[in-house]
Amino acid sequence: MDMDDRIRDYIFKIWIAFSAITVISVIVYIFGYIFVHGISSVDMEFIFSQPKGMPIGTEGGIFPAIVGSIYLMLIACLFASTLAIATAVYTVFYCDNKRIEGIIHLIVKCMAGIPSIVLGLFGYTLLVLNLRLGRSLLSAGITLGIMIYPYIEVRIEKILREADKDIIDSSYALGVSKFHTLFKLILPLYKRDIISVITLAGGFAMGATAPIILTGAVLFAPVPKSLSSPIMALPFHLYILTGEGISLEKAYGTALVLILILLIINILSIVLTITGKEHN
Repeated sequence: MDMDDRIRDYIFKIWIAFSAITVISVIVYIFGYIFVHGISSVDMEFIFSQPKGMPIGTEGGIFPAIVGSIYLMLIACLFASTLAIATAVYTVFYCDNKRIEGIIHLIVKCMAGIPSIVLGLFGYTLLVLNLRLGRSLLSAGITLGIMIYPYIEVRIEKILREADKDIIDSSYALGVSKFHTLFKLILPLYKRDIISVITLAGGFAMGATAPIILTGAVLFAPVPKSLSSPIMALPFHLYILTGEGISLEKAYGTALVLILILLIINILSIVLTITGKEHN
């Protein structure tokens, strides 16, 4: 390695180190700032009670918003993963036409680029008005599912394309059908990686505000008892507390709880990924 290459390598390492330190510093600062300003509001009553006061949210807690956000995440993951796994399986194992495959990829990429507020307007028009589902848990959950569908599909398709070809070829050579190979061998083998992707996408859905503003989130609602009930959600509650200037203290507490839940979801996704690789 000559002197110029050593200088370039040294500069590149400095650039990487500086970028890593900058990103970590910003993340730590954001988490620390929210923690310092929000920890005083977070206690058992704040987590397990309903919002109270006038205007609503100045007192009480955020329990209905926590439950509503979890329900939204579950519905979004169920809806999106069902479609995403089917699309990925068809594209990788059944689609022999490159033109159709290209069209599918184009549609998925276009969906990934749609602004979340536009998805919210689409969900309001189609689900709330035309299908008459109303502003409800189901409408908001499906809208969030549409938002995270491209994220799940692209990553599951990548997992399936990187599956061990020797296992697949050996299964076909033994006369095992494609369906049996897929659902009894490939999907069970990579189920931890797939669940990890879906879990990570669920955290993305839980933190979204725009898609649920018009489709299901309301200022106050009890814990939803059916799919047709309107719901409270942590990001929307946070938006109302800050946007209306109701309570900045409660807003920081809500933000802290939301970040902690998302952190748990991301850690769970990482653990599933690591255990999946060890298992494979």
